[in-house]
Amino acid sequence: MTQSIVFAPLIPWPALFALMAIAALAIGFALWRRLSGWGLRALAVTVVGIGLVNPALLQEDRAPLSDIVIVLDDQTASQHIGDRRAQTTAALAEIKTQVSRLPNTELRVIPMLDGEDDSGTLGMKALSTALSQEPQARIAGVILLSDGQVHDIQNAPPLPAPFHTILSGAPDDWDRRLTVSNAPAFAILGETIQMTIRIEDQGQAPQGDGLVPLEITIDGGDALEFFVPIGEDISLPMELPHGGMNVVQFSIPVAQDELTDRNNSAVIQVNGVRDRLRVLLVSGEPHAGERTWRNLLKADASVDLVHFTILRPPEKQDGVPVSELSLIAFPTRELFLEKIDDFDLIIFDRYRRRGLLPVEYFTSISDYVTKGGAVLISAGPEYGGAESIYRSPLGGILPGAPTARVFEQAFTPQISELGARHPVTAGLEQFAPLADDGRAGWGRWLRQVEVQVPPRATTVMTGLNNLPLLTLDRVGEGRVALIASDHSWLWDRGYEGGGPQSELLRRLAHWMMKEPELEEEALWVEPTGQSMRIIRRSLGKDVGDVTVTHPDGTQTTLQLSPTTAGTYETLWNAPDMGLYRLTNDDKTIVIALGPSAPREFEQTIATKDVVEPLAQSTLGGIHVMSEGDIRIRAVSQGRPASGRGWIGITPRSAYQTTDISLSNLLPAWAYLILAGMLIIGAWLREGRAQS
Repeated sequence: MTQSIVFAPLIPWPALFALMAIAALAIGFALWRRLSGWGLRALAVTVVGIGLVNPALLQEDRAPLSDIVIVLDDQTASQHIGDRRAQTTAALAEIKTQVSRLPNTELRVIPMLDGEDDSGTLGMKALSTALSQEPQARIAGVILLSDGQVHDIQNAPPLPAPFHTILSGAPDDWDRRLTVSNAPAFAILGETIQMTIRIEDQGQAPQGDGLVPLEITIDGGDALEFFVPIGEDISLPMELPHGGMNVVQFSIPVAQDELTDRNNSAVIQVNGVRDRLRVLLVSGEPHAGERTWRNLLKADASVDLVHFTILRPPEKQDGVPVSELSLIAFPTRELFLEKIDDFDLIIFDRYRRRGLLPVEYFTSISDYVTKGGAVLISAGPEYGGAESIYRSPLGGILPGAPTARVFEQAFTPQISELGARHPVTAGLEQFAPLADDGRAGWGRWLRQVEVQVPPRATTVMTGLNNLPLLTLDRVGEGRVALIASDHSWLWDRGYEGGGPQSELLRRLAHWMMKEPELEEEALWVEPTGQSMRIIRRSLGKDVGDVTVTHPDGTQTTLQLSPTTAGTYETLWNAPDMGLYRLTNDDKTIVIALGPSAPREFEQTIATKDVVEPLAQSTLGGIHVMSEGDIRIRAVSQGRPASGRGWIGITPRSAYQTTDISLSNLLPAWAYLILAGMLIIGAWLREGRAQS
């Protein structure tokens, strides 16, 4: 129980001060006039003033409260490197033991987990939350068990007690880190981009020759190895191999005694876009569909079209002078020999051999395809004749051999069973127009060339009597396609409702340009946060499981479920951010959730530099777990709270008031009687003095 005197004035303090000032002036006047009763009047005024102030005796029953020590236990990813977690667990156990020996002291252990969205170690956020839940007057100290890499130290709250840090790790720790900068989000195919990589050592790195092997892989393919120096920015030129998303992985091997390999890899995802699609269109002779082909290609602003038509065959004899046949000589040699590699796609539209293009030109085209080019054949009746383009060096790469039969009958193109799973033709039914009778369906074609398809080719559309209509094939690094009819233009003209000629041509061109979204055998991932939508496209009717390799090397096997024809999917939530490798059959891809090296692994060496200013401002200290146990002792507030082998907490002597009683020193009537008696005494004294 504690007692104290408090005042509860009966009138406001300003009025009380005014009355006392007037009384003081009156007493001063009496003293100046040397009136005999001034002393008693002064005492009377004093008694009245004390009565108006109303002094009371306050009695409190207080229950002492314990002091609180807050311990921030760093459980983020970087604290699981090496034996740091074991060090921290042992240090926490020792702190619990020592705090339990301190009188009237409690311990609060606050876990610090990885921040959301790769925000790192948010120690000050955890501390602010802990302080908001405890009375500030009870906080005797704050102890941080961590590697010192706190990423929100600038948000440190005001602390009423010393702040200490006990660092994990060892003095001889070292780590090697790979970073990639200046990496573009997209690049033009065929153009060189520059990436800057840097390999640096942190901590007590061993001495070496200064060169490290660097492996570079694209889309999980074969690795290219280089030797690069440590501690230098290296500009790396690169040209993307294909359109769409290119996943480029850089990695260095794990060195002996290195802390972690989580920052030894970096993944850059660069979207490859095609600047222009360069197309060479060769029309054998004028026909009704020629303008349709030209209009379709010219309608796309991203297409550079070179088109020539054989207007006058060599056998035509009409007496027209040669000088009047054309304004310029067409540069066939330049197109088909010297600059053929500048084209992305060559289209032969109803072309027949008439001796205008020498055999060596067709050989050049065949080599062009084998090296990665693309050829599309739109075949008319001439394809089945003696002048067929098939009866040239191109015959060895074309996906259909003519039988010399040409059917002049109406038929409706159909998607084959395999074509329903092939990305070029899958889902084309949704582009079917409405016929006059309200039914959905494609318009008919009126001519088809019979071809025999080699086993290696793929038939995705059929026509009359289920004969092959659209066949695709891969030759070397290139691709070829054959449309066994010259009436596809009827769809564009809207004959019997028409059909999706422009969509079919777009898909064909993208497949022949090896765009990833049109690959018939593909594995890719659509990440959202830490969730993966894994998609596998295949022409097969069944696919195996996907094996996911985690950043730490563990593996998870996932089963895919069919969605649409030829497509299999699954949705999986990854446990951590980092670099994942997915394998299915012979397909392998690499995907990074968040950065390949999270923020927790950007700086892995334990350091006091980040937290030292906060510790100094609160008279706290920084110690190292590897140096042994740290003693905890009580120190007075305002005194240094850290020394060799010890840290201090400041007892707060906080209490809780359980009961309060308030009693007046004297009742009001007692003040009145005492003041009255003094006034009467002053009056009597003055009366005797006058007599």
